[in-house]
Amino acid sequence: MRLERRIWGTTENDLDIILYTLTNDNGASVSLCNIGAGIVSIVVPDKNGKMDDVALGYEDLMSYFGDGPCAGKTPGRFANRIGNGTFHIGNKDYHLVLNTGDGKHHLHGGPEGFANQIWTDEILDKSILFGYISQEGEAGYPGMVLAKVKYTWNNNNELTIELTARSNETTIVNLTNHTYFNLNGEGNGDILEHKLKLNAHNYLVATNELIPTGEIAPVKDTPMDFTEFKQIGADINANFDAIINGKGYDSCWALDNYKENELNHAATLLSEDSGRKVDVYTTQPGIQIYTGNWLNGSPVGKCGRSYKDYEGVAMECQGFPDAPNKPNFPSALLHQGEEYRQIIKFKFSII
Repeated sequence: MRLERRIWGTTENDLDIILYTLTNDNGASVSLCNIGAGIVSIVVPDKNGKMDDVALGYEDLMSYFGDGPCAGKTPGRFANRIGNGTFHIGNKDYHLVLNTGDGKHHLHGGPEGFANQIWTDEILDKSILFGYISQEGEAGYPGMVLAKVKYTWNNNNELTIELTARSNETTIVNLTNHTYFNLNGEGNGDILEHKLKLNAHNYLVATNELIPTGEIAPVKDTPMDFTEFKQIGADINANFDAIINGKGYDSCWALDNYKENELNHAATLLSEDSGRKVDVYTTQPGIQIYTGNWLNGSPVGKCGRSYKDYEGVAMECQGFPDAPNKPNFPSALLHQGEEYRQIIKFKFSII
């Protein structure tokens, strides 16, 4: 394994932007950045041995700050949506920054959330560890949180992400990774012919503003059914509320066989064109599938142009959105003295 660390640039406040590249013995590599503890690139072979970058990202490193797509980064303190930006712990109500497009809800920790911060960085053996301290009151959240993200890349083309957090008082935490995948290589068209299979027989029903209602419904006989391999584009224009409201897929599925702290197979994404496949494993209860429905107008990508809608798909392993307001969902509470710890693993291979 070869590890390279370099200063990629500096912020207006003279903070170093660090880029790490981990290259395994097969020549496949992952590049990581301390902006939002994010993934900048994933370079893996296709069925003919050709290397391509299969993760969407930007030409200009400064584009990673405040980008709408949240490309490759670690959103938090709470990934996904919290309805009306409000929740309560005990008898106390908390009001978060409202930053969805309609100005009604809280999304991904707000505009100054984890994804738009410079994290500390260090090398741990052959892993990279990023850290961030979220101060009490940041975006309206209670408690001070120390969050860490550890990335490990191996010779089997497996990228393991360990997400941890501790707080000095009871708060809520939900962390994920927001990489967009295109297994034909970033900039090489849309992902509508990619095939997806989810280990999920149920999904979270949501309002027209994409806030879960609390209902967990079966996918059978709906366009949400990915229990067998199906092209992403097969039903993406279906007359179905979840798809109409999201302009494509932007929903959370409840993973089968979820058990707390146990690694579970969540999804498989493949491209028959390139022959690449990625299997997703996680300890999280849900997976949000977002088919890049609003990528138009994004910053200029590594391919030299802005991405278009549906040019990447995000598979965000996470706790359920709006969990603090849904008592039937797995709890998002993190108590003082406890450790939040979740794993996401992406395993790349050839069909």
